[in-house]
Formats: sequence, C-alpha cells, structure tokens
Amino acid sequence: MSRIRSVATSTVRDRRAFLAATGAVSLSAGLGLALRPPAGEAEAAAGTATTTHGSPAAASRRAPAAPLAPYTRGTTLASVAAPRPGSGFRRLGDGPAWPRVVRGELAAPRAGRAGRRTALASFVQFTDLHLVDVQHPLRYEYLRAQTASAWRPQESLSVAGAVSLVERVNALRGAPVTGSPLHFVMTTGDNTDNNARTELDWFLKVMSGGRITPNSGDPDRYEGVQDSGLKLYWQPDAALRDADKQLGFPRVDGFLAAAIRELRSPGLNLPWYSTVGNHDSLPGGCYAPGDSFLTDFAVGGRKLMALDEQVGAALWKNVRKGRDPKGAGFREMLKSRTRDMRSVTPDERRAPFTPAEYLRAHLDPAHTGAGPTGHGYSQANIDAGTQYYTFRIADGLLGVSLDTTDPGGHYEGSLGTAQLRWLERTLRAAETDKEHVVVFSHHTSRTMRNLREDPAHPGERRHGGDEVLALLGAHRPVLAWVNGHSHKNDITPHPAPDGRSFWEVSTASHVDFPQLARVIEIVDNHDGTLSLFTTLIESGAPHRTDFADLSQTGLAALYRELSFNAPGARADLNGRAGDRNTELVLRKS
Repeated sequence: MSRIRSVATSTVRDRRAFLAATGAVSLSAGLGLALRPPAGEAEAAAGTATTTHGSPAAASRRAPAAPLAPYTRGTTLASVAAPRPGSGFRRLGDGPAWPRVVRGELAAPRAGRAGRRTALASFVQFTDLHLVDVQHPLRYEYLRAQTASAWRPQESLSVAGAVSLVERVNALRGAPVTGSPLHFVMTTGDNTDNNARTELDWFLKVMSGGRITPNSGDPDRYEGVQDSGLKLYWQPDAALRDADKQLGFPRVDGFLAAAIRELRSPGLNLPWYSTVGNHDSLPGGCYAPGDSFLTDFAVGGRKLMALDEQVGAALWKNVRKGRDPKGAGFREMLKSRTRDMRSVTPDERRAPFTPAEYLRAHLDPAHTGAGPTGHGYSQANIDAGTQYYTFRIADGLLGVSLDTTDPGGHYEGSLGTAQLRWLERTLRAAETDKEHVVVFSHHTSRTMRNLREDPAHPGERRHGGDEVLALLGAHRPVLAWVNGHSHKNDITPHPAPDGRSFWEVSTASHVDFPQLARVIEIVDNHDGTLSLFTTLIESGAPHRTDFADLSQTGLAALYRELSFNAPGARADLNGRAGDRNTELVLRKS
C-alpha cells in the first residue's frame, strides 16, 4: 500500500514537501477573494488573441497586462467559427456566440449567488490534440472509406493548430467568469496520434516552447498520401481532380512545403500537467505495444497507401469490435501487400515510445517550460511503472490524473485493480482531510468497457466505467471527472441519493471540428452549493482564412476550416447548449 501511494505523491501530511521536491508551484495565491467587479468593467478587461497574417499571435509567454475581471472576448461566449452561406467547401467566419446555460440537476441554483461567490481555482483543459506525423508508415489512411478518423485532410497542420491554441491561452486575461488567475493547463490524453517519438517531441515543444519541424523521413520534401496521386486523398498542390476537390476542396499551391516548414511555439505561460491516452500508449491507438514487426515497419522505408475496399472493411471491423487487440491481422495484411507499398525515407525517430520513455521525456529539463518538472509525473512513476498521480490544485483542492489506457490493446479503456485501489485510498484520504477532488482521465465513463488483461500484470482484474463511477460517487470530495476521447462536448450529472454527486465533463478534440479547449472555474457560492463554470475556447487563429496565407497563423486558420469541411466528419461534436458554456451547480459537502 505504501509503495503504491509513493508512486504519485506522498501521504496527505507531507504533500507540500512532495510539491516542493518535484518543482510544482503553489496555486493558492490570490484565491478565495470576493469577486464583485464594478459595473461596466466586464468588457473593459476583455481578452483575445491578436493575429496578423505572417506572424503568430501572443509570441510572448507573458499574459497581457490588464485588470482581472469577467470577460467574454477570446471565448465562445463572444463568437464561434461558423460556416458562411454557400454549398460545397464552406468558408468559415465569425458566428453567433454560445450562451451560458445554468444546470441545476444536482443542486438548485440560489438567487444572489453571483454577489457571494469566491473563486477556489481555475484551469484549462486541452484534450485529443492528436499531433500527427502524417508520413508515418504505420498509419492506416487507406481505411478512409471505412472511417473518417483514419485520415483527415487537415492532419498535416495539427502542430500549427496546437501552437495557435497555446497562443490563445497565453492571451487570456485570467478566468472568464471570476477573473481569477488561470492556474494550469491539463491535457487529457491523445496528445500524440500514433505512439511515435516524432509526435511526442512535437507535443512537448508545443506545450513548453521551442522550434518544431513537423516533418519526418526526407528532410526536404513531403512523402505521404497527399502527393501520392491517389484520388482517395486531397492532393492540395496538384491539378488532379481528387475525391475532395470534387466536393469543392481548393488547390493550394505550396501547401505541402508549408506544412513541413519549421514552426515556433512560445510554450504555455502556465504550468501544465499531462494525462495519457490510448493514442499515446498504443500503436495506431488500438494495438498492444511491443510487436517487433510493427516497430521495424514504423522506422522503415515502405508505406502502404491504398487497400482493396473489401479487405479494408474487414480490417476496420476487427479494430472497431476489438477482435484484433495485438494487431496480428494488421501485421499479416501488411506482410501480404509488400508489392503494393511505396518507398519512403526510413527514419528511426518514428519508432514507438514505451511508457518509461514517455515519462522520461516529460521529466527532461528541456521540456520543463513553465513547469512543474515532469508535468505531474515523477521518478517514482518510472520506478513503479505507472502513469497515474495526484497534484495540488489549490488549498483544499486535489487533482487526480488516471491512466485509463489498456495495454492489452483496443481503443477503449479501463483501470487495473492496483490503480483502482490506489484511487480509493486517495479519495478516502481526501475525505478525511476535508478536501475536494477533481479527477482527470482520457476515457469517459461510457468508453471504459475494455476489460482485456494487461500482459504486464497477468491475473490482475480490469475495471470499467461503471465501477469507476460507483467509486467516485461513494466519496463526497469528488466535484468533477474531466475527460476527452469521444471528441464531443458532453456534460453528464452523476447524482446519488445521499447527495454525493459530481459532474462528468467531456470536451471536444482539437483535431476534429469544432477544435476546442475548455476553461473550468470552481467557485464557492456560500449558500451550501458550489458552481463549476465551463467556457469553451478556440485557437487564436482568425475564423476567416486566406488560401494565399501560408504563414504559421494562416495554416492554423486553415486547419480549422479544413476540419469543418472534412468528408465524413460528424456534425454533432459541438454537443448541445448545456454541454458547452455552463454553470454546473452541486451541493457543497
């Protein structure tokens, strides 16, 4: 028991010593202040990322100097990217704002609370960034006809889009509702797309700052499906009438050269923490790691770009149903189609990373950025072979980061018994200390149905979302379970008869439209209730695009517009109004 607890943090009594030892910063300064801004001051302190063609916005790490007060500008409370009238390829522009919806399923909102409330904490959630090495040989773009997620026309711009999201956060003037300082950013997994070292390096530099060249293989040219001459994929630089151009996609001369050009990220001006997702842990996001053939193929010089539709349909059915968790069928399919593959430049940097390598990369001083060292992970995680931990959000408020990936394979998740018991002990200690808890994970409660055994822990039971919900609901300290994976905005109340209730907050991805992140603020209403305010934000890139603008900012804008127009993209990922900008009321335990 003591061994497991040491994995993530020390006991409750010496948590402060742990935070100091790992370099975590104190987040409690300035909290608990009454928030009653003078009338008319709200919009005077509005925050927004300023972008100009040819240069990135908010290049400095420092947030704009302005009084902290409630504001809407720079958030979806002011404007949201929306399609302009037309057909075919739709251009985006400034659309109507999403209003804030008060939800009282767990506790009745009481009059006058706005004048009483005090801030407890505020933070930003990133999720499902999916930074993609689009030239990676293990990618299965050829399944595009079976699933839109196999290949997206915007993927080659994922790094530019993520940098623009960092710029947006750096430009925010505190939390939108309370005006309190933003304390940290949490990524809730699928930071990378294909468990590749290239992608991990790009992710860490996006978050902590640095120069990034989103290219692998040949250092001077793109070698992937978008210059293949295959009509299945958008060929942006070519005159070829491919399937996407038939739907109105433009020809953009110079697109591929711009997509692999060096970018610069300022890095977040806030501390940030990391939670692992299935695409970070598993090749392709679904196959059990450690297969030597797949590892050799990833760094090799052959890439399959086309596949018979019938074979593709059978392959995707096995993936979707979890019938091939170890990738045996995928491996045999690749071996049988060597003659159909195209030559690409081999690159050792495309190798898959192990969990230990993932942890060591986070602990590398080169990636500390605004801190903390390790971004939640510690040497204790490496020693114990775990990827879950706790961290101090503020006085009386504990963050818990879970590892819901299943090393046995498949894209859905679960928890092993050791982690579930650790979580139970953590919640009991918080209950004893009268602390509140926010839980972070990649998978949602509905997508934790994969109970396949972890090969590294034979005989250990796996536990699904229903068991996790029951455990969280049995402990009064839990306020929220914040997650991603579904790529959709969805907020679910989880009530219990004795008043032990919490909110599950799932947020859309930053690879599929609408490409969002979420600000979450926790306040005490001083009437027996707490409120969680959720406010969605977009990247700092302008809504309108210019096909001639291939600057870093222009590419980030195009990333969003391409994602809106991607064939097969789901139209429901925005969620309902009550899943977007909200006030979520719950009882104070």
